[in-house]
Amino acid sequence: MNLEKIPLFAALTEKMKWLTARQKVLAQNIANSDTPNYRAQDLKPLEFREMIDAPQKKGVHINRTNTKHIYASEINSYETQVNRDVSEVSPTGNAVLLEEEMMKVAETQIQYELTTSLYKKNLGMLKTALGRR
Repeated sequence: MNLEKIPLFAALTEKMKWLTARQKVLAQNIANSDTPNYRAQDLKPLEFREMIDAPQKKGVHINRTNTKHIYASEINSYETQVNRDVSEVSPTGNAVLLEEEMMKVAETQIQYELTTSLYKKNLGMLKTALGRR
């Protein structure tokens, strides 16, 4: 059984992929907290309505002809944005606030755990309906 064909599981899977990509972007922000002129980035929010309206939206996939070529990760499948509301800038021009980034990391982790829990509960209900418990 392919769970990706069930809209609820497809939406939950997409949300988990988005949260994983966001965690990577936030980790890059934290890693560059001392880089001069670096601006913190974040992913554009994942809109549930867009997921419903365009479920088969597919991007361009690049094939690697050599294993040494750079691989574009799943971060590139989501649109990033530079945070415009810069409240503090260091003398070097860096606009990353570690406190804000760590709060975003914690929020992302909580959302991921919630989404994973929903996935497991719905999978359990599906198994129960099929008589496989």
